Amino acid sequence: MTPFELFVGLRYTRAKRRNHFISFISGASMVGIALGVWALIVVLSVMNGFQKEVRARMLSVVSHVQVIGPKEHLAGWQSVTQQVRKNPHVVASAPYVSGQGLLSFDATVKGVAVQGIVPDAEATVSDVAKHMKQGKMDALVPGAFGMVLGRGVARELGVQIGDKVTLITPQGQVSPVGAMPRFKQFTVVGIFNMDLFQYDDTLAYIHMADAQKLFRFGEDVSGVRLKLDDVMQSPTVARTLIHTLKADAYVMDWTQQNANYFRAVQIEKRMMFIILTLIVAVAAFNLVSTLVMTVTDKQADIAILRTMGASPGSIMKIFIVQGSIVGFIGTIAGSLAGIVTALNIDVIVPTIERFIGTKILAGEVYFITELPSDLQWSDVSVITVVSLILSLLATLYPSWRAARINPAEALRYE
Repeated sequence: MTPFELFVGLRYTRAKRRNHFISFISGASMVGIALGVWALIVVLSVMNGFQKEVRARMLSVVSHVQVIGPKEHLAGWQSVTQQVRKNPHVVASAPYVSGQGLLSFDATVKGVAVQGIVPDAEATVSDVAKHMKQGKMDALVPGAFGMVLGRGVARELGVQIGDKVTLITPQGQVSPVGAMPRFKQFTVVGIFNMDLFQYDDTLAYIHMADAQKLFRFGEDVSGVRLKLDDVMQSPTVARTLIHTLKADAYVMDWTQQNANYFRAVQIEKRMMFIILTLIVAVAAFNLVSTLVMTVTDKQADIAILRTMGASPGSIMKIFIVQGSIVGFIGTIAGSLAGIVTALNIDVIVPTIERFIGTKILAGEVYFITELPSDLQWSDVSVITVVSLILSLLATLYPSWRAARINPAEALRYE
């Protein structure tokens, strides 16, 4: 592209048009592109924020990597712990015993997932102890048969600290009338709140020694939880341990445990990107009508340029420059607005809430009360490039039409 084509294209962009309607359509196209790009950046940043927030809360309960025994019975777990701690990415480990049971209090019965833990070791691989609303996780001591419940379980059963609940497990004894479940009374010593329904409404913690007796594990455990120095290395560490671990066990990382959830989030993010990109596409292709009307309005100018020696290719490049400038300004304006909004959404949303007098994210409905945002520059780059490409594509047909104008026909009635 020569300086002549660039100069004329920029001159056409800045020049006052005789037809104000063309100027209006051009401005509307620019604003539409800016709004589409702004919406894309903000929405994807909020979705990234939700994903990051949920992942952080999920990983505060589940382990980065788990070594699980066959049928959830892992023998020789001390040896397994020594082996996995040799991996440089493993910073902490904790054994656990898992089982299912029914909790009974008064006339209410609730199904729970029972986790037998060692409080000191568990604190190194999860953050449940930091989310205690009542009591402490350290109150779980072997032989005392204490229990820490999720807030949802405690609320549904109607129990408080000090209440005694009955745990019914399927590991019962055989009697003349058939298999009888086992009953054991526990004292509620703590209530935690992770603000995640699938944990608050299902989990009950007891000491590992009590769980081993209750579920008849002997000295075995269900598995060993591992915490890594980098959570994103979990799949790699899991694959490494599969090949190096000398034990009858299998290894699972957090991405496998929650694969369906994160797959759903990725699909939603892609669909939102496609839907909002259509908004940018509609605004970008408004440039087609703008440039078609501009070409019609500038037929005489095009004819004069042709008679002065401008080639059809030069005419085409002039209008490509004019349309691309509109798309470029709209894209940059939208990108800047989106970046500023995404980085300051923690200030903008509360201001809007005060103005409208209501909460956008009610704490009793959603597990978070603040709108999270995680601006990723890779998303900004992709959105900017897509918007610029769509704007460029929208200029091709009108520019091609301008290049085909016959000078003699255009000047006949001038």
